[in-house]
Amino acid sequence: MKMNARQLLALILIASLALSSYSQTSSQRSDQKIRIGTAEVVLDVLVKDNKGNPITNLSSSDFEIFEDGVKQSLASFKLISRSADSISGKSREENSAKAGETISGLTRVERRPDPEVGVNVVALVFDRLSQDARKRASDAAARFLPGTSELNSFVGVFSINLSLKTVQNYTTDTALVKKAIENAGILASSSFDSSLTKSGSVPSDILPGRPTSSPPPPPGGNGAGAVGSAMAAVDQQFESMRARSEETFEVLQRDQQGYATTNGLLAVVNSMRRLPGRKAIIFFSEGIAIPPNVQQHFRSVINAANRANVSLYPVDSAGLRTESPAQETRDEINSRARQRIETLHIQNRATDALTKGLERNEDLLNLNPQNGLIQLAAETGGTFIGNTNNLEEKLKQVDQELNTYYLISYTPTNQQYDGKFRSISIKVKRSGVETISRKGYYSVPPTGDSPLFYYEALPLAKLNQLISPKDFPILVNSLNFPEASKPGRTVVEVEAPAAVFTFSLDNKKKVYSTDFSFVVLIKDKSQQVVDKLSHHYSLVGPLALIDSVKKGIILFYRETNLPPGKYDLEAVAFDALNNKASVNKSTIEITAGNENSLRLSSVSIIQHVEKINEKTESPFQIGEVLIYPNLGQPIRKSVNKQMGFYFNIYPAKESSELPKLILELLQIDKSIVRVPLALTTPDNDGRIQYASALPLESLSPGNYQLKITVSDAKDTVSRSTTFILEP
Repeated sequence: MKMNARQLLALILIASLALSSYSQTSSQRSDQKIRIGTAEVVLDVLVKDNKGNPITNLSSSDFEIFEDGVKQSLASFKLISRSADSISGKSREENSAKAGETISGLTRVERRPDPEVGVNVVALVFDRLSQDARKRASDAAARFLPGTSELNSFVGVFSINLSLKTVQNYTTDTALVKKAIENAGILASSSFDSSLTKSGSVPSDILPGRPTSSPPPPPGGNGAGAVGSAMAAVDQQFESMRARSEETFEVLQRDQQGYATTNGLLAVVNSMRRLPGRKAIIFFSEGIAIPPNVQQHFRSVINAANRANVSLYPVDSAGLRTESPAQETRDEINSRARQRIETLHIQNRATDALTKGLERNEDLLNLNPQNGLIQLAAETGGTFIGNTNNLEEKLKQVDQELNTYYLISYTPTNQQYDGKFRSISIKVKRSGVETISRKGYYSVPPTGDSPLFYYEALPLAKLNQLISPKDFPILVNSLNFPEASKPGRTVVEVEAPAAVFTFSLDNKKKVYSTDFSFVVLIKDKSQQVVDKLSHHYSLVGPLALIDSVKKGIILFYRETNLPPGKYDLEAVAFDALNNKASVNKSTIEITAGNENSLRLSSVSIIQHVEKINEKTESPFQIGEVLIYPNLGQPIRKSVNKQMGFYFNIYPAKESSELPKLILELLQIDKSIVRVPLALTTPDNDGRIQYASALPLESLSPGNYQLKITVSDAKDTVSRSTTFILEP
C-alpha cells in the first residue's frame, strides 16, 4: 500500500480552487488586571494640582468612577507612596501612622509590602533616533537615574531598530542601567531615509518656491518648436513617473517604520502584563509616523497598554523644534497641490480633478511627528514630554508620578464580554485638580500571554457567547508532530469557504474588498488559555476575479508548541462587514516523549495535494508534494475511489531496528481490516514519512475510524482519526 510522493500526487485527484492569501503583518492565568465577572478593574490614578504637584490627602469619597457613563462602586482604594519625600509636607512617620486606616471599609493608605501593589517597573525604550537625538535622549535618561547604587524601581533598557533589542534586562543596579543607557546612545539606527526632509515632511524637490520641472511648453507649434515641445512633454512624463515612484516608496517605507516601532512597543508592553504594581514605558522617539496601514496596529499598542496597566511617557527627543510639526505637514500638502497644478497641462482629461490626491493628503495629516506620541500618553495615563531641550526636569516629574498615585479598583456593573470598548472617566470632588488614568479597555475574556490585537475583540466576544454562533460553516483541526527537538509541535488549521464572507464592491475603482478574522484559543484541562492564534484578512482584488475567488477556500494555518496534556481548541471566524461569526471546537492530546522513545504523529486524511518546487519547513511536505489535510469534510465514494492518509513515525534514537506498523480500520468500534505494513528507513531528520491510500469500493457509507499502531522493543504507540464516507 505504500506509495512514493510522485505516485501519491498522481493518485489524489481532488478538484480544488486555491485562493491566494494576502498576508498582513499580523499567539490564563490571572495575568490581567481587568477581569470581568471574577474580579475588579484596577486603575492607577494620578491627581495633581494646578502646579503639577501630587495631591495626597484625598479619601475614597472624593472619587467617582464612571464606565460608559454609568457610575461604579469602588471595591478598594489605596494611596501608594514609595518615597516619603514625594509627599510634600508630610513625614514618613505621619504617613506610616495612617497605614491600615479605613474609610467605609476601604483601605486609605498602604505602605506595607503588598503583592497586589507589587513593585515599580520602568522600561526605557529608545526608538530609531538621529545622532543628535540619541545623545539628547541618553543624557536625559542617565540624569533620570538617582545617584544611589540601588534604584527604587526595576528598570530595563530596550532599543527599537528593525527589531527589538534588550540592551539590559530589568534590574535595580544603577551601574548596569547607566551602562545600558550609554550603549543605547551609541547604537546606530538603520536608515529609513525618505524623500521627505525636515523630520519627514517635505520632499526636497518640491519645497515651496522650487519648481518641480521646466515650464510647460507653449501650445501648438511646428517644426523644431514642435519637436522641442514633444521632447519637453516626454521629459515631463518621465519626471512625473519619478515623482510617483518616490512617493510610492516613501509610503511603503513609512509603513515599515511604523510597524517596526509599534511591534517593539507591543512586545515590551506585553512582557509587563503579569507584573502587579505601577508599570511605565519611557519612550524616547523623534515621532511615530502613523500611515493608514499602521493605524489599527498602533491602536493595538494602546489597547494592550490599558489592559496590562502600563502607562507610556513618550519623550520627543528632537528637542525644541524650530518649526511647528503641524506647519511642516501643511507645507507638504500645499507643495503637492502646487505640483499637481503644474503637471495638469500634460493630462488629456480636463476633468482629472485636483482632488486626486485627497487620500494622500489625509495620510499626510498623520505625519505630524508628535501626534502619535501625544496619543500614546493621553490614552494610557502617561504624560507627553516635548518642545523642550530640558528633558531632565520633565523626567523628574515622571519619577514622582511613578511613586505617588492612588490605586483604585471596582467591579463593573456590566458583566458581559461583548468585545466593545468600555470608556472610563474619573471625577474628583475638588476643584482645580488634574486627574490622569487610563481611558478604558476592551471587554474580552482572558487571552493568555499574547497581546490583544485590534481585530480580535469582537471575535473573542463571539467566542464567549453562551450559544455559539453558527452563521456559516467552518472546520477546525489540530495535529501533533512530535519531533525530537520539539515534541509538542502542533499544527492548527481552520477552514471556511471564501463565499461565506462579505465582499464589498467598489464599482468606481473596480475592486472588491473583505474584512474578516480567524482567532483560536487553546485551553488546558483547567480551561486556562495557554495560547492564542489569530490572523486578520483584508483582501483586495479586481472585480473581474470576484466569482473565481468566491469559489475558493480560506485556510488559516498556524503552529505552536504545547507541553504534554489534553487541550481544547476554540476557533471563531468573524466577518466584520456584517457582524457574522461561526465557532467550532476541537481537541488534541500531546503525549510525553523524547528522542529516546518511539513517537507517532497525528494521522491525517488527505484532502488534496500540491506540487511545489521549493523546500519548506512544513511537516506536510514530502519531496515535491505538499499535503493539505482534510479537516472533517465527508469523503464521497462517487468522487474518490481511494482515500489518502498521511502520518510520520519517529523511531527512538538508539533503536537499531525499524518499528512495526499495523493499520486498522474500525466501524462502530468493530475492527473490519487489520494489516501489517512495511516501513522504509528514516530520513536525515530521523523520521519516516508515510503516505498511502485506502481503497473505498468495498466500504459501505458510514462513520469509520482509521487507527495506526507502531511498536518497537520498548514502546507501542497508537493514533487514530475518524472520517465519514458518503455515497
